[in-house]
Amino acid sequence: MDTKELLKKVRKIEIKTRRLSDHIFGGEYHSTFKGRGMTFSEVRQYQYGDDVRNIDWNVTARYNEPYIKVFEEERELTMMLIADVSGSKFFGTKEQFKDEIVTEIAATLSFSAMQNNDKIGLILFSDQIELFIPPKKGKSHVLRIIRELIEFKPKSKKTDVSQALRFLSSVMKKKAIVFVLSDFIADDYEQTLRIVGKKHDVTGIRIYDKAEEEIPNIGMVQMQDEETGELQLVNTASKSVRNEYAKFYRDKVAYFENAFTKSGSGVLSSRVDESYVKKLLGYFKRRG
Repeated sequence: MDTKELLKKVRKIEIKTRRLSDHIFGGEYHSTFKGRGMTFSEVRQYQYGDDVRNIDWNVTARYNEPYIKVFEEERELTMMLIADVSGSKFFGTKEQFKDEIVTEIAATLSFSAMQNNDKIGLILFSDQIELFIPPKKGKSHVLRIIRELIEFKPKSKKTDVSQALRFLSSVMKKKAIVFVLSDFIADDYEQTLRIVGKKHDVTGIRIYDKAEEEIPNIGMVQMQDEETGELQLVNTASKSVRNEYAKFYRDKVAYFENAFTKSGSGVLSSRVDESYVKKLLGYFKRRG
């Protein structure tokens, strides 16, 4: 992809997702993800209805009239986006691939965080850490994140969610808002997730295509695993083959939902042909 085409794509995503964050998600994001607590702001004269527990007795004694301490929310937070860039991200039978939806959701979340003056960081992973962008503030930083999500070429096509979570723990010492975006056709990450979930506010966002849920009966076909590159002849006319695949898929979805729920993390699934806007809004409102 040349520079001109890349900038055009970045601009298109910016216009769409920033409009969403400005008019829909900004307020919901702020009310859903609270700051680290209340910090002292100033002292002012007591007014009728103020909480007497906030009276500053030292200042009151000095001026011979009641003064109270005013507190405000310590708002600044860090949001970390952890995005799966393995081979399966290029799957899609409708209007968009999974990786395009991941980019749009990540951009929407980033602009919402930017509105609240929060830092945003990015981890791209396959079965290894492909890229780490440390958390920073500002529009130019968000646009860099979008550029990487659009054009990054991973070294590996395999997936290891646990590896990404372990890396997060090693680089983020303070509590962060964490969104893990993947199709979660993986397992063996529940234990790591439980450890990460105790420290960070984690949400798993599963992006999937309806065609992944089951294999249609189309006879003998050659299929390729996007992550391993392995070619295999599959008899889709066999009911047992179709049932076995459907069970495999359901088990992966159940593992995702159970692993995130048991760790105290949020769970959200969005199909490529559904409105992720409605899904995100519903999730924010339930949590707010």
